Amino acid sequence: MLALQRYFPDISPLVFGCMGLGGDWNSPTTTAEQQHQGFSAIEAALELGFNCFDHADIYTRGKAEAVFGQFLAAQPELRECLVLQSKCAIRFADADHVGRYDFSAGYIADSVEQSLRRLQTEYLDILLLHRPDPLMQIDEVAEVLSRLQQSGKVRQFGVSNFGAPQQQLLQSALQEPLVVNQLQMSLANLDWLEANVLTGMPQGAGHYFGYGTVEYCQLNKVQIQAWGSLAQGRFSGAGKDLSANEQRTADLVARLAAEYQVSAEAIVLGWLLRHPAGIQPVIGTVNPARIRACSQALDVELTREHWYALYVASRGQALP
Repeated sequence: MLALQRYFPDISPLVFGCMGLGGDWNSPTTTAEQQHQGFSAIEAALELGFNCFDHADIYTRGKAEAVFGQFLAAQPELRECLVLQSKCAIRFADADHVGRYDFSAGYIADSVEQSLRRLQTEYLDILLLHRPDPLMQIDEVAEVLSRLQQSGKVRQFGVSNFGAPQQQLLQSALQEPLVVNQLQMSLANLDWLEANVLTGMPQGAGHYFGYGTVEYCQLNKVQIQAWGSLAQGRFSGAGKDLSANEQRTADLVARLAAEYQVSAEAIVLGWLLRHPAGIQPVIGTVNPARIRACSQALDVELTREHWYALYVASRGQALP
């Protein structure tokens, strides 16, 4: 069971990531062709049962939210059927400032207003703080989040890329629970596993992923969402210039896909879904055929042996 089902009983087990909507990051506008591509991707996701859509204010510099908002404006009856989440707090570098993170109350509140305007909706179901701000003042953050919730502009809150201590610190100032932590997790990004498997061993020291973060989320019923879950396609046919180890892993994925009679994407995502933490993968493709391939993950339950075979293949050496 997904932890988010406490708040959204019908939420889909896969999340459609909207970072690919809106066209080129460096262009100020979205072409008609790019808008059509975005609409086709959203339609494909909806037809396959996706109802949770992940945004961020920075995705294609706001154009991703705008494209989704245009789609929603044409079908406003869809809004109550969807779980819309967005993220804020990453600020790009400009002529006068370096790139930075900003949890100041004014910036969070303004980011939400801009996201609502672009998405053409009156509320977000979930707002995530995108990356930890070392200058976070927890009482200031708590005050603005409470104000956003009381105004009806945001229903629930979460974080992204937070380790357990950072999450626990912020939670200590909040009246309501954080409901999501979105983390980089895939068959190619194993730190979330390695830090725990290598507990107390010198090899474990090199894994930056916050130790105990997965367990903290499990204990506190925080939904873990996995970004980068498809590993940029390197194990499902889209990878280029693979290392020898990556190629062996891709070959194993292909063999298992044939055995389970599903797509390679389904095996890659099924590996995450098999973990008892109830991980909710975020997929970032705008290719309708690949969205369909990803949806097959819901038909897969890897055996324990196959799950470990994939893990060991990806890590490139036997477990200790």
